[in-house]
Amino acid sequence: MIKSQGVTAIVAGATGLVGRELVKMLLNHPAYNRVVVLVRREIGLSHPKLEERHISFDRLEQEVEGEMFKDADVFCSLGTTIKQAGSQEAFRRVDHDYPLALGRVARQNGAASFIIVTAMGSSDRSKLFYNRVKGETERDLALLGLSRLVVLKPSLMFGDRAENRPGERAAIVIFRLIGALMIGPLARYRAIESRIVSQVMVLAARREGPSLEVLESEQISALAARV
Repeated sequence: MIKSQGVTAIVAGATGLVGRELVKMLLNHPAYNRVVVLVRREIGLSHPKLEERHISFDRLEQEVEGEMFKDADVFCSLGTTIKQAGSQEAFRRVDHDYPLALGRVARQNGAASFIIVTAMGSSDRSKLFYNRVKGETERDLALLGLSRLVVLKPSLMFGDRAENRPGERAAIVIFRLIGALMIGPLARYRAIESRIVSQVMVLAARREGPSLEVLESEQISALAARV
């Protein structure tokens, strides 16, 4: 079942690989008459539907206007790397604390849905710090009792990144070259376009579904192929 039109979309992480694609899709989507991006700096876009709210994510719960979350679709593509963040503590703040604060505001103010991108292999029991933090974020968001929480867990993503990640770029080249050979159980590890992930985030927000839905990488690709 497709949900109502004329709603507000709220995006955190609008300047990242997925976020930039997502904002453009939301601005062009007929269901949304308002797209609010929560940012620290200007994103360099201009559109009649677009509203930029400059905030400190450390004070997100104090600085955002709760009423704009009522019946809104909330999209979270916040994320960094330990190298960019500078420490594990700073990484956890961006990838766990900020999404959780956004989730609390969304729940308290009656958001219709909360859609977040994490990563393949995320688990709160993982021995890998990166995957464990992602898994803890998923776990803690699920405990909030959001009306609808959708977690997308893509494999390695490729697209037009603003920042330079040589190691990741090399891995993407390899994954794209061998993608056709990755069949059966290996298919879930195929690299995936950020555009496809963004597309499925919007699709997930626009349809009715369970209070918690987890989409693995191969499910994301399959959903995108149907539309």
